Amino acid sequence: MMEQELQDLRDHVLVAMSGHVLSSCDEKGELIFTVKRDSTVHVLNFLRDDSSCLFKALIDICGVDFPDRDPRFEVVYQLLSLAQNQRLRVKVETDEDTPVPSVTGIFSSAGWFEREIWDLFGISFSGHPDLRRILTDYGFEGHPLRKDFPLTGYVEVRYNDEQKRVVYEPVKLTQEFRSFDFLSPWEGMQQLLPGDEKAGNSEETEAGEE
Repeated sequence: MMEQELQDLRDHVLVAMSGHVLSSCDEKGELIFTVKRDSTVHVLNFLRDDSSCLFKALIDICGVDFPDRDPRFEVVYQLLSLAQNQRLRVKVETDEDTPVPSVTGIFSSAGWFEREIWDLFGISFSGHPDLRRILTDYGFEGHPLRKDFPLTGYVEVRYNDEQKRVVYEPVKLTQEFRSFDFLSPWEGMQQLLPGDEKAGNSEETEAGEE
């Protein structure tokens, strides 16, 4: 029954959005549509308002980085229809320079999601009313969820007591005070833990009895 409902919904969207949807599939009971970048607002508006869809809840928007692919990025919209008891995923592909149309005019909750994607991936959204960083600092350089962003970052932040302010400095990895034995906790533990002496005594007692 569920599979038939998914198929009916898929056919309905494909017919209504012909020319806007690039591909479709279903994974683990959820429909996934890849749509044209310029059709993002049109498709999501249809999915929200059409009586056979009613995906009125935007659960999340996230970015995905495929550095070896062209175009490099995906923007993924997670939608929920309480009326249809269905979830649906919409994907849009873009590159580093081409913005994706903002959907803040359809879902007000998209504002912070799009700011987060811009901050962490550098994907721009045209028509966003306030596109600025939301998780990193104001002077932060780069976008930390890109696959080519170094794990250590470019700068480190500390409070300078002499200058009485927070300062930014190049990342320094000091190894001289670190000791790596590469042993598991069980192999590396040499001292006797509380209670272990009882086990040792019982083994000696059993050996004496034999």
